[in-house]
Amino acid sequence: MAATFKAHLAALGVLFGAAAIGPAAYAQSRGELLYSTHCISCHTTEMHWRDKKVATDWASLRFQVRRWQDNAGLGWNEADIREVTRYLNESIYRYAQPADSVISSTAAPP
Repeated sequence: MAATFKAHLAALGVLFGAAAIGPAAYAQSRGELLYSTHCISCHTTEMHWRDKKVATDWASLRFQVRRWQDNAGLGWNEADIREVTRYLNESIYRYAQPADSVISSTAAPP
């Protein structure tokens, strides 16, 4: 009886220990990681929802990402610019994307 009690107690400890850890972290896309590392300190979500936003379609959004990474001296390559543009578009803007921009974020850059 004592062995069964100890086994149940151990199982409960494992169960509660796993619950205390919380939900598993999700994997950030490269675009989200770059944006949250380099841009979010100045470009909060309010920036993207303002009335006078300059990004009005996919091309202008990509242009702004390129422009601001250049102004900040980040030295991103085309794949980085595409990934940040894709992240912003999927999470905020929802503009139609050209077919060549729908490459998986895990695929090698062209």
